[in-house]
Amino acid sequence: QVQLVESGGGLVQPGGSLRLSCAASGSMFSIGRMNWYRQAPGNQRELVAGVSSGGATKYLASVKGRLTISRVNDKNTVYLQMNSLKPEDTGVYYCNAIITSTQAMGVERSYWGQGTQVTVSS
Repeated sequence: QVQLVESGGGLVQPGGSLRLSCAASGSMFSIGRMNWYRQAPGNQRELVAGVSSGGATKYLASVKGRLTISRVNDKNTVYLQMNSLKPEDTGVYYCNAIITSTQAMGVERSYWGQGTQVTVSS
């Protein structure tokens, strides 16, 4: 069974920083793309940043230059460094990964973490 566990959310003032972590565990053969999504109250979930297994990154336009996604493949972990945070960054942040399980070889599946709350407020 594959599991994604996030940590690092919290309350921060505008202009502050947070670092989110997401560790994948379980019977994994390979991990492909890893992503961070967020969902604000009343809004749809949106893709904030993604990183390929080779390290290529993509970002939502509104977070470029402020948020940085990275991964450590040996630790099956993806990070989201969040700087210069704004109130509009508030939401529940979800980790997502495309994983091939050893129990279903050749089949890629999308897995989700439980979400971590980020609140940017003075």
